[in-house]
Amino acid sequence: MQNKTRSWLTLGLVAAAPVALAHHSSSMFDRSQTLVLAGAVIEYQFTQPHTWIEILVENEDGSTTQWSIEASGRRPMVEMGLPPSRLQRGDEVTVRAHPLRDGRNGGLFIDIELPDGEVVSGN
Repeated sequence: MQNKTRSWLTLGLVAAAPVALAHHSSSMFDRSQTLVLAGAVIEYQFTQPHTWIEILVENEDGSTTQWSIEASGRRPMVEMGLPPSRLQRGDEVTVRAHPLRDGRNGGLFIDIELPDGEVVSGN
């Protein structure tokens, strides 16, 4: 009976390996650089496998740019204090993120300063 259980367990682990490997790496982000983005929350996409914080940042010339910040999954975001109700459209926040290497308007979440001054960190 133990051999049969061991065989099924091994088969399950082998079958799950491609799914685990399919998850992308964070190599698209430049971890040697840090962006500081102050702006208004457009949307907090509380999704799996990653959540997204969309913010609208005002540029020096008065124009605006939308930034997409990739963060952890739902459970880690709740555990760090960012459930879906915590970020609302229009909230003025400051986000620190590692930028995308290709220069697009996106980054990997480091932390966020909320409207009340609290800083919530993903580290």
